[in-house]
Amino acid sequence: MKNDQQKVRNIGISAHIDSGKTTLTERILYYTDRIHAIHEVKGKDGVGATMDSMELERERGITIASAATYCQWRDHEINIIDTPGHVDFTIEVERSLRVLDGAVLVLCAVGGVQSQSITVDQQMKRYQVPCLAFINKCDRSGASPERVIEQLRSKLGHHAVPLQMPIGLEADFQGVVDLVSMKALYFEGDKGERVVEEAIPAAMMEKAKGWREAMIDAASLHSDKLTEAILEGGDLPEGVLIEAIRRATLARQLTPVLMGSAYKNRGVQPLLDAITRYLPCPADIQNEALDTAHEERPVVLTSRTTDPPVALAFKLEDGPYGQLTYIRVYQGVIAKGQTLINARSGRKFKIGRVVRMHSDQMEDIEAIEAGTIGALFGIECASGDTFVAPGLSLTMTSMFVPEPVISLSIMPQDNKSQVGMSKALSRFTKEDPTFKSFVDAETGETIIEGMGELHLEVYVERMRREYDCDVTTGQPRVAYRETITQRADFNYTHKKQTGGAGQFGRIAGYLEPLEDGDFEFVNAIAGGAIPTQFIPACEKGFRSCLAKGPRMEFPVTGVRVVIDDGASHAVDSSDMAFQAAARGAFREGYQRARPVIKEPIMKVVVETPTEFQGSVMGLLNQRRGMILGAQDEGPQCVIEAQTPLAEMFGFSTVLRSATQGKAQFTMEFALYRQVPQGLAEKIAEDMAAKKKRAA
Repeated sequence: MKNDQQKVRNIGISAHIDSGKTTLTERILYYTDRIHAIHEVKGKDGVGATMDSMELERERGITIASAATYCQWRDHEINIIDTPGHVDFTIEVERSLRVLDGAVLVLCAVGGVQSQSITVDQQMKRYQVPCLAFINKCDRSGASPERVIEQLRSKLGHHAVPLQMPIGLEADFQGVVDLVSMKALYFEGDKGERVVEEAIPAAMMEKAKGWREAMIDAASLHSDKLTEAILEGGDLPEGVLIEAIRRATLARQLTPVLMGSAYKNRGVQPLLDAITRYLPCPADIQNEALDTAHEERPVVLTSRTTDPPVALAFKLEDGPYGQLTYIRVYQGVIAKGQTLINARSGRKFKIGRVVRMHSDQMEDIEAIEAGTIGALFGIECASGDTFVAPGLSLTMTSMFVPEPVISLSIMPQDNKSQVGMSKALSRFTKEDPTFKSFVDAETGETIIEGMGELHLEVYVERMRREYDCDVTTGQPRVAYRETITQRADFNYTHKKQTGGAGQFGRIAGYLEPLEDGDFEFVNAIAGGAIPTQFIPACEKGFRSCLAKGPRMEFPVTGVRVVIDDGASHAVDSSDMAFQAAARGAFREGYQRARPVIKEPIMKVVVETPTEFQGSVMGLLNQRRGMILGAQDEGPQCVIEAQTPLAEMFGFSTVLRSATQGKAQFTMEFALYRQVPQGLAEKIAEDMAAKKKRAA
């Protein structure tokens, strides 16, 4: 499989829930002849969209796992990853963006820039991913692409420049005006497969010229060639304009905006043209790896196929034939029979099957070249591992993995379920870095942790279906934290005398609140009061106290420990003695430092018809919510609030019944904040009762 890198595009399609990502991907696959019939997301035909291959996804009509596919368009090869919109599956978007070169941000012409669009945009910024915006659903009532373009500028700070103009809107949406070629495009045939070019309707000519002028002005800032062509007068060469827009897009200085309606099959082919014209090929993007042999010095990877291979495993899946590992090759070629090394574990392995994925179907191939995405079979690895040629000491930078905010206890009903459950848990934790499981030492219960109710619900449901486990779940639990609110001194001596050498260590200093970060250890010892070799043992002892706070046994965060004095004994002092002294010193100082409990606060965004605005605000207030703002956007009202996670369980059911099923909400972690006094006492009582039961 020989590929010209200039003709390859690795793109992701990401957006807010229900903006039409999966529907758009379905149309792209149809027009590029990858599939021969279009299926809808919540299709009446019972088939479901191609990219939603999981049974659960088809039932719920949402995307859970990002799916990978590739297609050909006008001699270009496009690798597409369709990502989930739900914030609970944020890691799926995160890991996809890590390996993509460009992205298409899909926005709803009615909803505009919504809460999840903002999250996705922040992730794109983190990885510096150039993007196009596609305003979908121009056929829906209330559609206003101009309002959405304005929101792209004001809410996301994009320099959004429309390359198209809609011909009609809502029920009259017929096609688009291409401002680059100054032609009107209509989509004919049963499935809009024929693109017909016509002259721009006379009534729209004036407006089209104005929009084109603005587009040329924006692009000319990034191209001297284009500026010269404008000054010379006459017709602008189309190639010069396209090149200027491409250059500005790659530098993230400009976001081209296209329009259409994927459901009505309008505007998809021009979007494919724009992907090949304006989004980067692998050679346009500079990728870096870290050299572990030289203190993680950054090394720029080449995209040449002749260099030793470097690849990143960005997603794992348990298929019917064993573990499937999705990889992006950054340098060199990865072929059948080759020997590679896993940079994390240092283990060698030989490559057996090499495949390309099309949702859940696969095709065997000989090799994956630099710049493309493929998959390997039967390789033992974890998500985020780097594969390199023997002799290389490179590793790709790791992904940003958010901490879990919610946990549940799960209990298998019988022995068969116990076996299935442990298999499922070991697979899911390997596949998804935001999903964790452990056994509670006190109660013996198995606890699973994740990013939200829906996240855990989906995994429990997958256990039942894929592993035939009969499991029951306990009440959802919130990941509380403890911290201190004032400075407190400690001066603790650890003394133990038994026959022979004893233990002795004295540590003095203070604890104080730390604004930013979880823990900081400061060594301010002067004059060797504690010998240097015991300082690491002191830090280790303090760190060991953080997992369970002395007050409520929640993890401790936001503490700075400063040690400024101490004493040691020539014979009796040891690492063990100073670790024990540090633990005692921490307990002593912690009680005086006025410890408090902190709870996770979620950013909640509710979209509701305006008439329910009052009752939705009431619901949030009842849940200790702090309303940050509400704004009307057409017939909808968007309410933003910060609400404690502990109060949000079952909120979706209450919200639906209060708004006749018309409102929807998204929720993501915002910050930790101190729990009110009354609630802290109640949590303390619950913990005491739990300990009693365990005893």
